[in-house]
Amino acid sequence: MKRGRVTVTIDSQVVKSSQRMKKLKMESPSSKMCKPQMQPCMLDWGNLPHHVVLHIFQYLRLVDRARVSSVCRRWNEVFHIPELWRKFEFELNQPATSYLKSTHPDLIQQIIKKHADHLQYVSFKVDSCTESAEAACDILSQLVNCSIKTLGLISTAKPSFMNVSKSHFVAALTVVFVNSKSLSSIKIDDTPVDDPSLKVLVANNSDTLKLLKMSSCPHVSPAGILCVADQCHGLRELALNYHLLSDELLLALSTEKHVRLEHLRIDVVSENPGQTQFHTIKKQSWDAVIKHSPKVNIVMYFFLYEEEFDAFFREETPVTHLYFGRAVSKAMLGRIGMNCPRLIELVVCANGLQPLDDELIRIADRCKNLTAIGLGECEVSCSAFVEFVKMCGRRLTQLSIMEEVLIPDNKYNLEQIHYEVSKHLGRMWFPDMMPTW
Repeated sequence: MKRGRVTVTIDSQVVKSSQRMKKLKMESPSSKMCKPQMQPCMLDWGNLPHHVVLHIFQYLRLVDRARVSSVCRRWNEVFHIPELWRKFEFELNQPATSYLKSTHPDLIQQIIKKHADHLQYVSFKVDSCTESAEAACDILSQLVNCSIKTLGLISTAKPSFMNVSKSHFVAALTVVFVNSKSLSSIKIDDTPVDDPSLKVLVANNSDTLKLLKMSSCPHVSPAGILCVADQCHGLRELALNYHLLSDELLLALSTEKHVRLEHLRIDVVSENPGQTQFHTIKKQSWDAVIKHSPKVNIVMYFFLYEEEFDAFFREETPVTHLYFGRAVSKAMLGRIGMNCPRLIELVVCANGLQPLDDELIRIADRCKNLTAIGLGECEVSCSAFVEFVKMCGRRLTQLSIMEEVLIPDNKYNLEQIHYEVSKHLGRMWFPDMMPTW
């Protein structure tokens, strides 16, 4: 019996000792180092579905997209999927004169060779060098199998396309006009486009053209733009210089077969004071436009000298947005208050040293749709300005007034005016220290 009890006691001690050893072993640093670790799940990037890789590629810059296309065959296949080449911007800059990067010539040739028929939304951004504009024309002339829907020619500095020979430019543009057949949007400001090339545009794209921006195109005549309006009945947006605007054009845009115009931008520009004569558009022509397209935005940018405004706003004009880039007289602003009842936005960069109190009050009284105004080098008394804001009320969503415009008077000083204006606007307002328009 004793032996049995001893044996049991020994066995119990052995068990306890064994348990202590196991516990110490488990808690020892060496045991932790030997403990097997969980392996991370490895993702096979080469086997990602095409649509996932395509989605990633769409967020990459072209140069990065080209680099990652060399990772594997699958990614290279995605790189050439037509969907990736529907929208492309050619950047053409001369290294000697521009710090901007340029699309590599090898890539341009690859696009022309493999993806020309995939291009749909194309733009050319060129610097001030004639060589860059000529390179753009060379590329355009090779897009013979394209189906372009939108085309934009953009000069980042001075209008370099104007330095290209007219025949070279027109020949290149005609290639796109003839072969696309489905152009809906064209932006060709500051280019030597002419009437014959516009006729080619109309002959091949009259059913699809919706937007045409061609300000500062000196080789286009009123007859050329009238041809576009007569044939392109789906035209919704048009931008042109004032010398192309005519009563006939407005009436053509107002016929029953024409869709409702949504946006008409008119640039009124004079480079040599006193040497440009501006014609007057009849009130009946403006009325026809508004009757046909009652919601159209008519935007006018003026870069004239004070003595050149005589032809404008003598009668009621349905302009909605007005921007004056040079000095404008008190008399002109007075006519705006009397004859621009549809005015929504007004920006006056300069006026001189004559206070505009009466003119602003008249504008607030007659222009019931006015929601935005900006004043630069002008003068307005604080009392008149507060009255103007009070009359317009909270419909003024944008009020950008330089601090030096406001002249303190016996009723308000600059410290008091921000409180009064804020009260009528229903929000905190302060004068601007710098122009925001």
